Amino acid sequence: MNLDQLFVNLKHWFVAHLPESLQPFASILLSIAPIMVVFPLLFAITTWLERKGLGRIQNRLGPNRVGPWGWFQPIADGIKMLTKEDIVPRTADALIHFLAPIVLVVPVFLTYSVLPFGRNMVAVDFDAGLLFFFAVGAATELSVFLAGWASRNKYSVLGAMRAIAQMLSYELPLVISSLTVVMIAGSLSLVSIVEKQSPVIFGFLHQWHVFTPWGFAGFVLFLIAATAESNRTPFDLPEGESEIIAGYLIEYSGFKYAMFFMGEYLGLFAISSLGIPLFLGGWLAPFAFLDWIPSWLWFFLKLLAVICLFIWVRGTLPRLRMDQLMNFAWKFMLPMTLINVVVAALWHFSSSWALPIRWLGCAGLLAGPYVLLGRAMQPTVTKRVYRYA
Repeated sequence: MNLDQLFVNLKHWFVAHLPESLQPFASILLSIAPIMVVFPLLFAITTWLERKGLGRIQNRLGPNRVGPWGWFQPIADGIKMLTKEDIVPRTADALIHFLAPIVLVVPVFLTYSVLPFGRNMVAVDFDAGLLFFFAVGAATELSVFLAGWASRNKYSVLGAMRAIAQMLSYELPLVISSLTVVMIAGSLSLVSIVEKQSPVIFGFLHQWHVFTPWGFAGFVLFLIAATAESNRTPFDLPEGESEIIAGYLIEYSGFKYAMFFMGEYLGLFAISSLGIPLFLGGWLAPFAFLDWIPSWLWFFLKLLAVICLFIWVRGTLPRLRMDQLMNFAWKFMLPMTLINVVVAALWHFSSSWALPIRWLGCAGLLAGPYVLLGRAMQPTVTKRVYRYA
């Protein structure tokens, strides 16, 4: 018996020894409690890891004062946020101002209920789990609007409107890039999508979607759209301090600000955890001979790798302008995701072709538009002429 099955059997054994009237509630609690503990703890670890990583990228030490190597810095930040004064503007709508961070955090936690963290480790296996994820996750736009509008501050409203425009623009490529997986797997259940990637090819390699031309392109487009949806660099326009102070968070302080901060990171974890079952095989190992390693460990190793990628991008790329961000969404991301849908359909109907021809044909259909759209996005640079007085 492997560790995955052992955890499931322990849960069933514990629930079976409770009174029958309490068994449903105990089962729900045991499914929810790990999510409520693990991901906030991962949030604390990621804040330390990101500061250390950015420090190394920028040739400095990062946090090193609170605890050994700065390990207790997240605890100090939490205490600071809990003890700071909660300032609410006199003209603000106090109720909406209070509800906005809650409206952000609660839907994010709900999205975790359909994510499979390991074999037989999903809180709710919906037949339409992917649809549920996007439907519930769309509430974050509502939270951003509530925060900006309730603050009664022109900068807050401007930041909220700009953030909503960004999130709506990149939500289309995010959903369409996921649509290719649904087309190939024939299911909206994330558990079923992972199981469809379990066949072994070449005798040792699990058939992850990212190992196909449409899957690799879809994964890259998914990551870019996820970066914009999570307000991460280089798409962190809503928090452009040099332009509109702090976006829709201007009038927030103390623990409310911390909830927005935590909500953004939890949203990043959730959307990264969605990309893993869609493109990276979910709980499956890359090689069949490594299947003896616990499935949940594979999932969290992949999640850590994706988070490190986001940190690397943040320390490397500068922030875009608003016009560049919107042009990139509508003139590059959206056409590429639509083309990738056609390529996924070709991959599905060309199963009888020889593998090299199938690969080259699908890759060529993606490479051509990529080059053409990329060149169209490049600004025209004219030679500067110096004139003397």
